[in-house]
Amino acid sequence: MPEPDPKDSPGAAPRATGGLRGLSAELTARVPQLLEATRSVGTGLELHSTLERICETAAELAHARYAAIGVVERPGDSLCDFITHGVPDEVRRAIGRPPDGRTGLLGALIQEGVPIRLEELEADPRFAGFPSAHPRMRTFLGVPIRVQGKIFGNLYVTEKHGGGAFGNDELHMLRVLATEAGIAIGLARTYEDARQRGQWIDGSVAVTTALLSGGDADEALTVVAEQARRLADAAAGIVLLPAAAGGLEIVAVAGDRPSASLGVIIPPQSPVVAALLRGEEVFLDDSATDPRMVTRLADQFGPHMLLPLRSGGRVLGALSIPRVRGGRPFSETERTLASHFAAQAALALKLAETQRDRERLVVYEDRDRIARDLHDLVIQRLFATGIMLEGAQRCSPVPAVQAGIGRAVDELDVTIQEIRTVIFALQQEPAEAPSGLRTRVLREINMAAVPLGFAPSHRFLGPVDSLVGELAGKNLIAALREILSNTFRHARASRVEVVVDAASVLPDGRDAVRLTVVDDGVGIPEGGRRSGLRNLARRAESLGGASWFGPGPGTDGGGTTVTWQVPL
Repeated sequence: MPEPDPKDSPGAAPRATGGLRGLSAELTARVPQLLEATRSVGTGLELHSTLERICETAAELAHARYAAIGVVERPGDSLCDFITHGVPDEVRRAIGRPPDGRTGLLGALIQEGVPIRLEELEADPRFAGFPSAHPRMRTFLGVPIRVQGKIFGNLYVTEKHGGGAFGNDELHMLRVLATEAGIAIGLARTYEDARQRGQWIDGSVAVTTALLSGGDADEALTVVAEQARRLADAAAGIVLLPAAAGGLEIVAVAGDRPSASLGVIIPPQSPVVAALLRGEEVFLDDSATDPRMVTRLADQFGPHMLLPLRSGGRVLGALSIPRVRGGRPFSETERTLASHFAAQAALALKLAETQRDRERLVVYEDRDRIARDLHDLVIQRLFATGIMLEGAQRCSPVPAVQAGIGRAVDELDVTIQEIRTVIFALQQEPAEAPSGLRTRVLREINMAAVPLGFAPSHRFLGPVDSLVGELAGKNLIAALREILSNTFRHARASRVEVVVDAASVLPDGRDAVRLTVVDDGVGIPEGGRRSGLRNLARRAESLGGASWFGPGPGTDGGGTTVTWQVPL
């Protein structure tokens, strides 16, 4: 039955302890134990371990088999942390999701703010029932926990040893312990907030460092996903960008199985996607059961933060931070810190977008220059050479010479037609060109020919366009671009060969596509930077593949061979 008492207040600890002198001899004898218990509760600043000590101390003082403590972030919220003592791990796992603290006796402790003591737990009308695997409990004693004058949880014990009911002695000691627990929780929460803020600031610095180091856009987004997962103690960190056909596409994942979700598009019909694209934050208590989540990816997750990545009034993408099912809900502080981090991630996207625009402009300028040079210089000279050869052909009396010159003129005509075809291709927008993997590889090779000063040779093995999927193909092109970029910046090579083998096989027998780029340059110096090679390895590993490098084709191992392969 409820037992309101004026002692249940922030100053109850000293008053309750002082009142023990006039009570039973048993309680008086346990005063030193109570004082030692309150001292031990206040040691340490880590919140979870503090809650565990409170539970253990409550069970010991009340001679109870079980003890539990539930804490809410704000009055009226669900429990953000729930700690038990005396319940074996296997039983706790079988019980499943902890109580929410809004209903039943636990909710009454928070809402009514008075102690509750029962001899028959299940006979109380407020009792909401036990889960199937929950141990049976009969006697019950619970008190509310106050933090800075507000009720922020409950502390309760059940099943007194010996089968008797909990008495006034246990009630007095539990009140004192709950008061001390409130003070300890307040201090631990303040410490935890400060620690989290420091970590999120460090994570933002890591993202900024990754951007300013000159890494590519994909690497920056991967850093954002990895930092978000680590800082939020989440099951995954996911970055999504707007898809061409609408919705949001997963482009970077930090988690146990990143390749399973890379490239997945969340459709625009999703209520969550619609909210994110409007610039709204979305917080879910349980992704697996929330009707707003429309993909099967959500089935494995519980509490979930989905944050828009906004810059200059535009939504550039979204950051998804889920925890495992049954995981601890995100606190208000975590939500605020994650929102600030998302602003930093938006800066990453903006910088990546600016970098892509700058690179695209450079490519367009080079293409225009090459097209003009081919048309104004090369074709004109070939025409002039052809006219000269035709004049020489007419002047020569030797039939064999005339025939040879005629063949040379025909070859010049074919060459002129091929150059005109190249000029037409250079004047096209990239979106107008065919989207096959072979074509995209050739486009990268042709663009690399400008800074290299020569065109790399190439070979295709197997039906490249039909076997290689879009996700593997997109990453292969990015890997080829990275390798060729490193080659013309560092290798000082005179010959480069590109091989795309769609008939390759991984060591475990799976079909694969393999990209090999060989050059005869100076090789990779000892102690040189390896960021580009690490990018290649990370990209391959995210798809279940691998990347490595070795010596080049020279007799003494001169040059470099870079290999990148992923399963089909």
